Amino acid sequence: MTALLDVRKLANFINGEWVEVNKSTEVINPATGEEIVQVPLSDSSSVDAAVAAAKDAQKEWALVPAPQRAEVLYQVGYLLKENKERLSKLLTMENGKVLEEARGEVQEGIDMAFYMAGEGRRLFGQTTPAELKDKFAMSQRVPVGVVGLITPWNFPIAIATWKSFPAIVAGNAVVWKPATETPIMAFELAKIFEEAGLPKGVVNVVFGSGSAVGNAMVHHKDISVISFTGSNETGRNIATECGKQLKKVSLEMGGKNAVIVMDDADIDLAVEGILWSAFGTSGQRCTACSRVIVHEAVKGKLEEKMLEAMEKLSIGNGLDESNKVGPIINQSGLEKIKDYIEIGKNEGAKLLAGGYELVDGEQKQGNYFAPTLFTDATADMRIAQEEIFGPVVSLIPVKSFEEAIKVNNGVEFGLSSSIFTNDANRVFKAQRDLDTGIVYVNAGTTGAEIHLPFGGTKGTGNGHRDSGVQALDVFTEWKAVYIDYSGKLQRAQIDVE
Repeated sequence: MTALLDVRKLANFINGEWVEVNKSTEVINPATGEEIVQVPLSDSSSVDAAVAAAKDAQKEWALVPAPQRAEVLYQVGYLLKENKERLSKLLTMENGKVLEEARGEVQEGIDMAFYMAGEGRRLFGQTTPAELKDKFAMSQRVPVGVVGLITPWNFPIAIATWKSFPAIVAGNAVVWKPATETPIMAFELAKIFEEAGLPKGVVNVVFGSGSAVGNAMVHHKDISVISFTGSNETGRNIATECGKQLKKVSLEMGGKNAVIVMDDADIDLAVEGILWSAFGTSGQRCTACSRVIVHEAVKGKLEEKMLEAMEKLSIGNGLDESNKVGPIINQSGLEKIKDYIEIGKNEGAKLLAGGYELVDGEQKQGNYFAPTLFTDATADMRIAQEEIFGPVVSLIPVKSFEEAIKVNNGVEFGLSSSIFTNDANRVFKAQRDLDTGIVYVNAGTTGAEIHLPFGGTKGTGNGHRDSGVQALDVFTEWKAVYIDYSGKLQRAQIDVE
């Protein structure tokens, strides 16, 4: 237990009550290897109880005018703001990301609260002319009912707010399974919902594994939509099972994001963008840069400046604000990264820096991996095709702008891309031709803002978006309404003259 957290064991939050579960597992600080708290390992009975509470609560919540629902989100935003520093430190402890990044993540939650609260006075539908006399036609958004959220460990509060806030303001109730590696943010957010005055049962938190809790949610007949962020393998399985039930599903999965550096680029600026995108969050972002597609004319200069900048990166516990790179989430994450280092070497890529686990001094107790740079990679190598989810970036030389675009698009993912150039013609061609859901110009591959849609193409997702007004599409259905005040039966299409 830490002074920032007043419990030794977390509990599920169901129907406004804290419900203890006998079975639990430890939550480990990846920076120190120390236990922070115990998290419940629930089973399907907890899911059943949460869904029953959500189903009952949603009927009443949907009848609350949307502007009044929004008032709760405004209060949530104020409470997040008041607690930002404490939440940021807790986030760093359970997740490992450095404190400035943790503060940025909590800020995303604050921004999302106020943004989605604003939608409580919009939730726009449409009015349209009817084709018959004395007839009115309109469309409106209506809630889907009970929403199931399954969120990952790498953004334990931001992604949860991207999903839960639009669901709530649209009149739904939520059953949320956070990652067992990072449950503290869910515990804290549930307390904030409670303090903000959200009615009992509108948000329910069930801790546990994907195989037990997640699987039960996917197959529960009273959950109308599943919104999932995580691995492609799990996402495909969820999509398959939801498809069998004709259940709505929103997927946000992997990325293999690239920064393109053209021969006219500001190299110093490009290096800054690459370092932040590749090594921020220790590369454990779906938007992390793991490929740099560089014009051969500036490849040598970029390598030199990258190596100089990487030497200055301080690695360690994220609570120490002098550190810029934190730990890997767990041992299995470390092992996966180490495997890819060997794969890259065997494929013929040249290792310029890093490539090893850090095991000396304070780093010995945590899960640390040195920021790693490969060069002379080719577009078809596994290290240039597969998501590594660690601080590993590969330089791929190209001869032209057209080749750079082709290499960028030649992966199964389509989340984020970036180009550094000072040529306006290339800028407009790149934003048109890069086949990703997010495109940056003269910036890295990370830094999405909450008022724009977040998500990608191809293997990254299934067409839905988190964040932005588009997030409402996941948690609402469209209803068409026709009001005939002619006093007689009129038949559309047939009675049109």
